[in-house]
Amino acid sequence: MGLSNGSKISQVIEKYEADLLADWMQALMANNTRKGLLKETELQQECREFLNLLKTAVQRGNLTNVQSSEWRSVGEMLTSISRSRSQKGFTPSETATFIFSFKQPLFTCLRQEYVEDAAGLVEDTWLATTLIDQLGLLTIEAYQKTREEVIIRQQEELLELSTPVVKLWEGVLALPIIGTLDSSRTQVMMESLLQKIVETGSEVAIIDITGVPTVDTLTAQHLLKTVTAARLMGAECIISGIRPQIAQTIVYLGVDLADVVTKASLADAFLIALKRLGLTINHS
Repeated sequence: MGLSNGSKISQVIEKYEADLLADWMQALMANNTRKGLLKETELQQECREFLNLLKTAVQRGNLTNVQSSEWRSVGEMLTSISRSRSQKGFTPSETATFIFSFKQPLFTCLRQEYVEDAAGLVEDTWLATTLIDQLGLLTIEAYQKTREEVIIRQQEELLELSTPVVKLWEGVLALPIIGTLDSSRTQVMMESLLQKIVETGSEVAIIDITGVPTVDTLTAQHLLKTVTAARLMGAECIISGIRPQIAQTIVYLGVDLADVVTKASLADAFLIALKRLGLTINHS
């Protein structure tokens, strides 16, 4: 649906642009609790740019759907502002205030223009309310999307940090696992281990599950996949940290670890690894 034939929103923005900008800036500065993060000159530039884009979009006649092509430039600017605010530490409410603070100045100008037309004022006020609410929601959604992207990136970085591959000796690697082993973490763990095997030319890799609280069928399958992948790269795997309750669980689940060397502790596994390399520890 396009703009109502009797609407004066477009000409009001054109006619009262200076007043709109001044009143809007006053409202924003009054609500600006992050003056150290957002300078007045920067905020004024954003307001000017938004007003110019808003004026162009409104003149095209579609005030009911901000997802349409007429509003693409406005949407892109609000997305950019939301990303910037999010990165600076603004809350969703503080970010959306940029748009919602524009309501009162616009309504004031509409009342001046419709001083003798109550019906027209009601119609345009409703159109303006709907429009600004849509733009406000667009701003919040863009903010939320930015935050989700940051969270996903942080989760990926934490996954990488939680799967360190340690070189214990020349030819011996250790991969200590702490916490639950799920599919995404297994993938990162496998990639880290295989890359390290290639880089160091190691012949033995110890996978230590002392820090894994429980082992279920899925966890056991992940471990076996990692062992198989390491073997394909020419490295033998030893699984350490097999506690009595873990051993009982593995037997109960019917998981076949017959061809995988398992040890109770990392120290025991390290001794086996050295023997595989033809090395011994002299206790004298």
